[in-house]
Amino acid sequence: MADESAHLPGRPPWLAFLPDFLFEIDPRPVRYVLKAWLLVLLPTILISGAVNLLLHPARQPNVPVAGAAEILFLVVATPVLETLIMALVLAGLSRLMSAGPAATASAILWGLLHGMAAPAWGLVAWWPFLIMSIAFLTWRHLGLSPALAIAASIHALQNGFAAAILVLLRYVQ
Repeated sequence: MADESAHLPGRPPWLAFLPDFLFEIDPRPVRYVLKAWLLVLLPTILISGAVNLLLHPARQPNVPVAGAAEILFLVVATPVLETLIMALVLAGLSRLMSAGPAATASAILWGLLHGMAAPAWGLVAWWPFLIMSIAFLTWRHLGLSPALAIAASIHALQNGFAAAILVLLRYVQ
């Protein structure tokens, strides 16, 4: 087990269930991004299914994917913009608390913000933002650019998967 304190100081006990790789800088960033994205994707599918099954939400997020411009916005622009905002939020939170609580607070904040559009979306969005916040803080030790690139890449893959599902559903209906 690597010394995780070198990468994400203050990892609280409630994050102990997460795999160690998430808190370690991988010499192959693409491998890290793919593993982190799978760590985002699979639980997100389960959480989304549970939320829809148990709560039967009346409002769902309205994400238009009518054409290439919307897909490009969802897969490229949104991850970059939200990652930049997340970086600012994490910078502020990191001044007030250690990295683990800062990542957790960031995830809760993003869940609340996404929940403003549709409450069920907020219940699902916190998980990806927890992983992306941890990834950002882990890679921040190498500089701002690597941290932004890693977190935005994970986010882009997540949004790309969602866009692909929305496009497929449109053609199936």
